[in-house]
Amino acid sequence: MLKIVIQVAFLFIGGTLGLLFLPPLYEFIHLSSNPWLNNPYVSVTIGAFILFGFSFLFSDSCVRFIRWMEDKLLKAPVGDLLFGTLGLIVGLIVAYFVGFSIDSIQLPVITTVLPILLSIVLGYLGFQVGFKKRDELLHVFSAARANNLAKKKSSDEVASETPATAYKLLDTSVIIDGRIADISRTGFIEGTLVVPQFVLTELQHIADSSDTLKRTRGRRGLDILRTLQDERATDILITEVDFDDIQEVDLKLVRLAKKMSGQILTNDFNLNKVCDLHNVAVLNINDLANAVKPVVIPGEEMHVVVIKDGKEHNQGVAYLDDGTMIVVEEGKSYIGQAIVVVVTSVLQTSAGRMIFAKPKSGGKVA
Repeated sequence: MLKIVIQVAFLFIGGTLGLLFLPPLYEFIHLSSNPWLNNPYVSVTIGAFILFGFSFLFSDSCVRFIRWMEDKLLKAPVGDLLFGTLGLIVGLIVAYFVGFSIDSIQLPVITTVLPILLSIVLGYLGFQVGFKKRDELLHVFSAARANNLAKKKSSDEVASETPATAYKLLDTSVIIDGRIADISRTGFIEGTLVVPQFVLTELQHIADSSDTLKRTRGRRGLDILRTLQDERATDILITEVDFDDIQEVDLKLVRLAKKMSGQILTNDFNLNKVCDLHNVAVLNINDLANAVKPVVIPGEEMHVVVIKDGKEHNQGVAYLDDGTMIVVEEGKSYIGQAIVVVVTSVLQTSAGRMIFAKPKSGGKVA
């Protein structure tokens, strides 16, 4: 059906072009004296049949191009299309007004060709600006609206206003981890939680894995998202924005955070470092967990049970109730025993906290 429509369009376009360009061509080749060729219907018919013949060569390519454009438009977010179209309209309006100043130039080539080029260039630039700067434009409009509302309100009302909504993008690791649901339930996380579609796709691949452990972790992540949707006061935004030129999910997440001026919620130490390199704000769940752990200072005594040997010679390893690892120097001989240790130093990073200690003299617990 689409191929027939294209061929009919070629037919009508050919007739129009024949009416416009064939009479001057007859004069150029000295055939204008022929009364049969001077008939406009003949020119329309000749042009229509010529271009209709070409339609058999190019109709398949046109169909493929239209299908490709249709697929791209259907996959593109509605907001991007809307702002891209508005940018295109603005670009064409600017080109139209610039054309008025060009009409004063008495050069036929310039007054004919230049407005067409300006319409193409400015229309394209307007579409690109509207398409790629959607979030910034929304931010400008929302900020202006907020300023206008603030001027109308009293100082007491402005003081009671909640802060502007901020986007917080969830990565795969923090969803599977599950602690984000508990933290969200307490109300400490403000703003809108954003789950990109490419993160959901990665979660689905993990949930469909043949490996039992990966499959369990993936399904747990999907359950956590359902819990967030059911319990969270604000909406969970699932965005379809994707970047086809990037394969790695982490880099897609970083670019999306830049585009949305948002923060990334993660517990991935390596992603934390990548965000620092790209100057993207990141909220690490492990940093939060470490911040709320009880403070341990060198010289403090602790009761621990050494459960295994460490990596270095004669080391033992123990754990606190919250999972913090304690490396006990000269503790290998105390494996399986409860002893009193003295903290010597504490190492804390985004990957977690590690406590170094040594047995207290005579500190064995009966």
